[in-house]
Amino acid sequence: MKVLRIQRYDVDARTVSLVLQGRIVAEWADLLERECGELMRSKLRVVLDLSEVVFIGRYGVEALGRLGRAGVRVIGCTPLIAVILEQEGEVEEEDLIHREDMV
Repeated sequence: MKVLRIQRYDVDARTVSLVLQGRIVAEWADLLERECGELMRSKLRVVLDLSEVVFIGRYGVEALGRLGRAGVRVIGCTPLIAVILEQEGEVEEEDLIHREDMV
């Protein structure tokens, strides 16, 4: 899958969950940031579910770091993706909810 699919679920009146499927690379990272930015400007809390993400490129890692610092919560990371995000210093371990912790 060379695209990033984003499915939106309204958790409650103030929280939106975006389930991501595929690859977070260059142009898709920009799209993800724009989508999250619009939701946050609408005063919604954003949760990104990465449980179906198969690859994150450099731009994706950087985008997730910016989104995390802006208050977006990241859940559902595979252990490999969690390590990449932690090692790059873009997301702190305590801010991640790993896939196996979601069951």
